[in-house]
Amino acid sequence: MNKHINIIAFNIPWPANYGGVIDVYYKMKALYDRGVLIILHCFEYERPHAPELEAICEKVYYYKRRTGFISNLTLLPYNVYSRKDPKLLVNLLSNDYPILFEGLHSCYFLNDLRLQNRRKIFRSANIEHDYYRHLACAEENIVKKLFFMIESVRFKHYQKVLNHADLMLAVSTTDRDYLKKNFPGKEVEFMPCFHSNDQITALPGQSDFILYHGKLSVVENEQAVLFLIRNVFSKLSNVCIIAGMNPSRKLLSAASAYSNIRIEANPSEERINFLIREAQIHLLITFQGTGLKLKLLNSLFAGRHIVVNHLMTMGSGLESLCHTADTAGEMVKVCHTLMNIPFGAEQIEQRKRLLFPQYSNKEQSARLCLMIYNEA
Repeated sequence: MNKHINIIAFNIPWPANYGGVIDVYYKMKALYDRGVLIILHCFEYERPHAPELEAICEKVYYYKRRTGFISNLTLLPYNVYSRKDPKLLVNLLSNDYPILFEGLHSCYFLNDLRLQNRRKIFRSANIEHDYYRHLACAEENIVKKLFFMIESVRFKHYQKVLNHADLMLAVSTTDRDYLKKNFPGKEVEFMPCFHSNDQITALPGQSDFILYHGKLSVVENEQAVLFLIRNVFSKLSNVCIIAGMNPSRKLLSAASAYSNIRIEANPSEERINFLIREAQIHLLITFQGTGLKLKLLNSLFAGRHIVVNHLMTMGSGLESLCHTADTAGEMVKVCHTLMNIPFGAEQIEQRKRLLFPQYSNKEQSARLCLMIYNEA
């Protein structure tokens, strides 16, 4: 018998080129490969309609977000209220299939009485009120800071809607433990992010540059990069490349003061894959411990030495595959050391042992089907 599922995505999950949509797209791809028929409901947000999604979905619905000042005049989180299109509910009611809500942003209809007899699965991208609180702390623009603070409070209050979910899927053990504590009696499982890697492609060898990669327009990433430029990269003689989407003038200006630091804005997929594959060191830090950072997974599958702070690996179980440094001095020291150590076959074998099966899309999609349909 055919297995069907409704998936509600907070954004159009193609191209799969930043954190949240990467998890959504490759989860869909893995389910499609298992024969699941997908009805995708996605909200338009700064991205065009994507014919590529029709190749793995039985049907794709697009919905307009209600953005602007008026949508902020609500006790609900703006990011939830702006995704309240009634056509979504009509389309969900046109079938009786399970519903996968991707993130709290997509949960406006989670507690709707007309869906009370449906199998409802919630995918937690991170703990939203913590995420927005960290954004508020990092943001310098007073209007944006105030918005992030208000949104954090709203999400803290709104999360009780998760009592209407039948199953919760957390991207880290830290987030899983939080959900278990706050929603006792609910079924909560750790399910790592889905990603673009089917196998370890990291190459043995050695190169002469250090890499940071991520979506540079996100304030959390900008904060991390500014820290690295001022306190780590500027203390090294090696070439340091920062690659990612939409860097601000502030980032470009900070990097321009140092001859060994280069920002590559909006690199092609081919270029970013080359940088990830060839870098001697991936230096990845975060000041926020919720969620799982997909750039860490991509680096472990495709890159050489990985240097992180402890928040980057929190709740992932991947600490033993990385070199942990929490201060700028420690980061500089470990980079000096690793630039002179070739990456070898032994490290690749260690990654194979620890990344599979837990970080395998194929294995995790089998688990997901077992949880939703009681069959793989």
